[in-house]
Amino acid sequence: MNEYTYLLKVAIALLAIVNPIGSLPIFISATSGWSKVERARTARTVGMTVMIVLCVSAFIGDKVLDFFGIDIPSFQVGGGILLLLISISMMHGKQSGTRQTAEEAQDLAEREVIAIVPLSIPLLAGPGAISSMIITAQQHPGFWGHVSLIIPVALISLFIWGLLLLSDAITDYLGPIGINIVTRLMGLILAAMSVEFIAHGLTGLFPQLAGG
Repeated sequence: MNEYTYLLKVAIALLAIVNPIGSLPIFISATSGWSKVERARTARTVGMTVMIVLCVSAFIGDKVLDFFGIDIPSFQVGGGILLLLISISMMHGKQSGTRQTAEEAQDLAEREVIAIVPLSIPLLAGPGAISSMIITAQQHPGFWGHVSLIIPVALISLFIWGLLLLSDAITDYLGPIGINIVTRLMGLILAAMSVEFIAHGLTGLFPQLAGG
C-alpha cells in the first residue's frame, strides 16, 4: 500500500510539472488547420514520445547526461531558451513554424517532427519533468524500483493523449478569436516559465548569483 501511495504521489507531482492542460492551447495553435485524423495521430505521437522520454530519463537519464558532460542546470538553460523563443512567436500571433508551402503542409514526416519537437520536447517532457524523473529514480534505486516508475509515467502519458484528442472540440468551442487570445496569454505564461527554467539553470551553474 505504501508503494502505491508513493507512486500516486509521483504521478501527481509529475502531472503538475508536465502541465498538459496548460499546453493544450499550444497544441491547438501548432496543429491549426489540420484534420481530425492528423491531430489524433499527432496526439498519439506526443503521448508515446512523452512516455519514452520520461522512462529513458528514469532508467539512464543521469548516465546520458554524464556521458555528454551535461548537468541539469545546463539542460535547464538550453531548454528554457528554446521555450522562450516559442513563447515570443506565440505572443506575436504566429501559429507555428509549419505554415510554409502547401507541399510542406502535407508532409507527414514534418508533422511527426512537430509532434516530437516542440510539442513533446521540451514543452511537456521538458527540463523540469526530466529532472524530476532522474531525481525520483535516484530515490527509488534498483531495477524493479525504476520499473515501478513506468506506472505513473504511463498514466500521465495516457492523460496527455486523451486530453489532446479533445483539442478539436475545444477548438470549435473557442473559435479563431478565442484561440488567438488564449495563444497570446499562454505565450506570456510560457515566457515566464522559460525565464524560471533559465534562472534556475543559471543559479545552478553560478551559485554566487543566488547570494544576497
